[in-house]
Amino acid sequence: MEIQNNITVRKIIHIDMDAFYAAVEQRDFPEYKGKPLIVGGSPEGRGGVVATASYEARKFGIKSAMTSKKAQQLCPYALFVRPRFDAYKEVSKKIREIFSRYTDLIEPLSLDEAYLDVTEDKLNIGSAITIAEQIKQAIKNELNLTASAGVSINKFTAKIASDMNKPDGLTFIGPSKMEKFMEKLPVEKFYGVGKVTAEKMKRQGLHTGLDLKKQTEARLTQLFGKSGKFFYNIVRGIDHRPVQPHHEIKSISAEDTFAEDLDKGEELDDCLTKVAHSAFARLERYKIYGRTLTVKIKFADFKQITRSLSQTTPINDINIALSICKNIIANTDFEGKKVRLLGVGFSNFGETKMRDRLEGYQQTLFPEMNKI
Repeated sequence: MEIQNNITVRKIIHIDMDAFYAAVEQRDFPEYKGKPLIVGGSPEGRGGVVATASYEARKFGIKSAMTSKKAQQLCPYALFVRPRFDAYKEVSKKIREIFSRYTDLIEPLSLDEAYLDVTEDKLNIGSAITIAEQIKQAIKNELNLTASAGVSINKFTAKIASDMNKPDGLTFIGPSKMEKFMEKLPVEKFYGVGKVTAEKMKRQGLHTGLDLKKQTEARLTQLFGKSGKFFYNIVRGIDHRPVQPHHEIKSISAEDTFAEDLDKGEELDDCLTKVAHSAFARLERYKIYGRTLTVKIKFADFKQITRSLSQTTPINDINIALSICKNIIANTDFEGKKVRLLGVGFSNFGETKMRDRLEGYQQTLFPEMNKI
C-alpha cells in the first residue's frame, strides 16, 4: 500500500453479481430464461415488493423495492416467483470460495456483492484487473452466472465502477483519472447519496462532484453533518477505509411478511413461533446468545413498533425465547389493527460479541427478512 498526494493506493476490487436472485432462478429453471422475471412479491392480493428483477424485466422500468402492483402494471406478463434464500446463500458461499483463491481480505456487503483487497494477492498475479477478469471468468465457468467488477485504489470508486457497465462489465478507474472522474459524476451517482440527500444537494446548487469540490469542508459539514467531511475527501479521491473481512455481531434476527394480514390470536401465535424458531436457529448455528429479545410488529396500516425485554443471563433456550415473545405480544395493545409482519431478534451479546464474529454476508440474507 502506498500513499500518493494524500491518496491511499490500494488495489481494490468490488464484485457485484448481475441480477443475482433472478439470475439464479433463470439458471436453475430454464423455462424462465429470456423472460421478464421478478423475484419477490405477488401481483395477487396485497402483493409486496420486488426483491430483484431480471434484465428482461428491467427493460420495462422494473426496479428493486418497487411494489409488485406497479411492476405488473409496467409489464403485465412478467413472471413472479418466491425467493429461495437457501439456494442463494449456497451460491454465495461458492462465490466466496472463488474470491478466497486470491485474497483473504474480503468484505461481503450482502449475498451478491463484496469488496476484495488484492494489494498483495495469494497467487502473486500483481494486476487487480487480471484478478477481476479471472474471478469473473471463474464465476461464469463454474456457476453459470455473470458478475460485474469495479477496480480502483479505494472502496468508494471501486463500488461506483462496478455499476458502470452492467451486466458482465469490468471498469478500472486509476489514480490519474480519479479526480476528473469524480468531478464529472452526478451527485445522485455517489454511493451512499440517497434521493433525499441528492435533492438537498441540488437545492444548494450542487449537481456534480465538481460542485462539491468547490465547497469548503466547513460548508459541507454545515450542510450534511459528518457526511460533509466524507464528501469533501471523496471528490478528491481520498478514501482510507480498509477492506474489513469481519463484522461484530450486533443482532441476529428473522422476520416474515404474511400473505394475509392477521388478527391477534392463535394464527398469529403460530407465525410468531415459526419466526422465533428461525431466529433462534441462527443463534444456535453460531453458538452466540443474547440477553435482549425484541419483537417487531408492522401493522396493516404500515405503522411499526418494537418491544424488547432483557434478561440477566443469555437466552439460550428456545422455550424461554418463545415465552418472552408471547409475553411481549400479550402485553402489546394492537388497537384493533391487523398485523402484516412479525420479526424476532436477539441482541446484547455482551462478552460473546467480542469472541464470536459473523461474516457479513451470512448475516445479510435479505435485509427485509433478516433485520430488526
